[in-house]
Amino acid sequence: MFQIRLIKKRLFVTSVFYFYLIAHVFSQSGAYIHGTVSDQFGNLPGAEVRIEGTEKLTTTDVNGSYSFDIDEGEYVITSNFVMYTSQSKTVVVKAGDTLKVDFVLSTGFSIDQPVTLGSRSKPKSALKSTAAVDIISPQHLTNSSQIELSQILHYLVPSFYSARQTIADGTDHIDPATLRGLGPDQVLVLINGKRRHTSSLLNVNGTVGRGSVGTDFNAIPVASIERIEILRDGATSQYGSDAIAGVINIVLKKQVEFIQIENRAGITTQGDGFTMYSGTNFGLNIGDEGYINVTAEYRTRESINRAGAYTGTVYSDESSEDQELIESNNFYEQTGYSQNRVMEIGRSETHNLALSFNSAIKISEYSTFYLHGGRNYREGTSKGFYRFPKNEDRVVLELFPDGFSPEILTDIQDDAVTGGVKGIKNNWNIDFSHSIGVNRLDYTVNNSNNASLGEVSPRTFYAGGFGYQQNTTNLDVSRNFDWYSGVNIAFGTELRVENYQIIAGEEASYMDGGSTYINDLGVETSRAIGSQVFPGFQPDNELSRFRTNSSGYIDIEANLTDKLLLRGAARYEAYNDYGGQGVYKLSGRYRVNDKITIRSGFSTGFRAPSLHQVFFQNISTQFIDGESVEVGTFNNESAVTTEAFNIANLKPELSSHFSTGVSGKFNDNFTFNFDYYLIKIEDRIVLSGRFEEGYEDVLAPYNVGAAQFFTNAIDSESSGIDVELFFKKNIYEGEFIASLGANANKTSVVGAIKVPSNLLGQEEVIFNREEIARVENAQPNYKVNSSLSYEYNKLKVQMVNTLFGEVKFVHPDDSDPSDWLLNEFTGLVETRDQTFSPKLVTDMILSYNINDYVKCSLGGNNIFDVYPDKHTHSANTVEGNFVYSRRVQQFNVLGANYFFRVSLNL
Repeated sequence: MFQIRLIKKRLFVTSVFYFYLIAHVFSQSGAYIHGTVSDQFGNLPGAEVRIEGTEKLTTTDVNGSYSFDIDEGEYVITSNFVMYTSQSKTVVVKAGDTLKVDFVLSTGFSIDQPVTLGSRSKPKSALKSTAAVDIISPQHLTNSSQIELSQILHYLVPSFYSARQTIADGTDHIDPATLRGLGPDQVLVLINGKRRHTSSLLNVNGTVGRGSVGTDFNAIPVASIERIEILRDGATSQYGSDAIAGVINIVLKKQVEFIQIENRAGITTQGDGFTMYSGTNFGLNIGDEGYINVTAEYRTRESINRAGAYTGTVYSDESSEDQELIESNNFYEQTGYSQNRVMEIGRSETHNLALSFNSAIKISEYSTFYLHGGRNYREGTSKGFYRFPKNEDRVVLELFPDGFSPEILTDIQDDAVTGGVKGIKNNWNIDFSHSIGVNRLDYTVNNSNNASLGEVSPRTFYAGGFGYQQNTTNLDVSRNFDWYSGVNIAFGTELRVENYQIIAGEEASYMDGGSTYINDLGVETSRAIGSQVFPGFQPDNELSRFRTNSSGYIDIEANLTDKLLLRGAARYEAYNDYGGQGVYKLSGRYRVNDKITIRSGFSTGFRAPSLHQVFFQNISTQFIDGESVEVGTFNNESAVTTEAFNIANLKPELSSHFSTGVSGKFNDNFTFNFDYYLIKIEDRIVLSGRFEEGYEDVLAPYNVGAAQFFTNAIDSESSGIDVELFFKKNIYEGEFIASLGANANKTSVVGAIKVPSNLLGQEEVIFNREEIARVENAQPNYKVNSSLSYEYNKLKVQMVNTLFGEVKFVHPDDSDPSDWLLNEFTGLVETRDQTFSPKLVTDMILSYNINDYVKCSLGGNNIFDVYPDKHTHSANTVEGNFVYSRRVQQFNVLGANYFFRVSLNL
């Protein structure tokens, strides 16, 4: 027994000895490197530090600090941060050393930043790329005076347009966004290089993007974004059929070393439109070489009202009688509005909550699993036209003796998740992924009635909604070869399955209750059917349709010399409902020297109609020159479309895109980009005008007064130039930065309007002069964005100016002077067409870093209180309601507004 205890004791002592010996040997062979990364004004949290030739990579914490445990040897350590010039240092460490290596980075140029967009080889800068790519840096995002992504880009990127809409149903809550003057469905959005799903909402009202569907940018939390890359070039052969105008790639944050918190509150100088924003972003390490970055964001904004005083009648069309009734019933005190207004026009109320994540973890020496996604939920409230008691066909006087202002309540839920594995196999880079995106929009009509139900009508209705789901599977393979000065070969496939749904509303929202009233002529007349503002979707409208798309591509990029780069890409897409089509792209870049590059490219495109355009159908109440009309939108499956109007099935759009440009850099102070583009689109899909006269018998069974549908009615041509200038210089121990960006664009409808043989002579109805002008003139013909900033020690001053070019409204009926109306403002008979002059909007921010952890900012948007031109023809105001145009808008009608922001890095 004693011997056993002795043996155990010796084994224990021996084990401790060997453990100590191993630890001692390890400690002697290991080393420790640490340091800080800063710029001339202080620490840089989130800067990247890597040891070249190894897998070791980290980001700095809130104090700008980093550290590595490494073996002895010689290493090259590189630090970089977006929009800073990277810096490398060579170090030699011996066993047991602790070495401090600090970096002081200087601000750089976007033209030097490596980007992933536009090429499937290693990331390269704009000076080495065959296409123009804009970079929206972390500094741009954190210093912006806006809180919604669509508005940030609207005031930062000259070729990007996304003005808020008003009195446009669901479009009040999902801002249409365009690039280079084209439609929302002609720009592709990526998240971390993976296709983002579109919204379920089809824009059918009289706004920019009418008849198209786009991506809901505001469903992506700003606090989750590291940077944004915007490819201003046709890229359908590289990324997919909707990349006609370009591609926007949103890169999510990966930082794990600190917590970012931002809180902000603002209000207009008129005391309305209160906004509040709160965003939090943080990251956590997963094991030794994994991370997860998480974002939570909340936004709320109150509505604003820039309507004019109502000048029309309320109770009776006889003016003197009506005025007596207005006074005796104290009408304007019953509307819920002030200053004799009867509508809310300007900006809708929304509440938005978002959660998102971005993560990756190494699963072997050569492979990584990644996952990112999130959920966004938005509630919106907007108003429609006031329903007056004089219109007994639409108002149940027993419920609303003074009429009512109907409300549209939207519930929008947006979900997305992408997972994949990427790695290296036999020197080939392989990326396999699957993405799921879901968007659901539900309508509730409040403070309204279904007049046909009479006194038993509810006042609140669930009116139905839309759903859209997209499943995308990608396999991408690439490899770089040491041929010539470097050749990259990439190929891959994509399978996409889409589902579009229309959900019916409750029965009371669309049913005919049979209620009648006695009109002014003493005749018993039926009342309007369905909830007022728009009737609910009927069971006949309800549908669920699927579609599959498969595609394959090959992309070859060859550096024939150090100066000359040529590339070619080809893609074949096949839809189960629209067949297949091949597209291609040829482009090149020539480096005149290390600081000047010339580039050019030509590409073709193929875009099948969206499921929304193929299958959408509903009945809505549209106000045309103040008169309400029930308008039916009929899809290509409807007998109304195919038999009564002989409209053929939709065809895909075919496009071509030519671009050429030059980029340069001088003296480490100044950079420039100049680009020209020409985009042609054949068989462009549009929503037709309204067919009314002569079709009463056809439309009567559907209880509508007009019909519209989708058709390939036009060809278009867009040409323009993009200019970018950037200057930076250290002045009096501070840094001065100036930038100027401009886009000038002209879009024209070319050739004749395309109509079926039985509608010859109806070209003005299929696509009238108003719709032509919406394509040609509803977006600013130019936009100039400039930024001036000066940073000294802890203080920064920034001024941003945005010059919006003119837009034009064209009335559909005013081509003939005999149709012009009396303008009560001038006393003359004049056209209702109007051109809205250019406007300059100025934003300013003053920021102060209290310490390394707290930054306070005081800012103002539109500090000079600039508004678009007012209507100059009284008929366009619709009896005084619309002071500003709701059809064409350069920017919002919020006016001057100020905010206070506190940013924390913990």
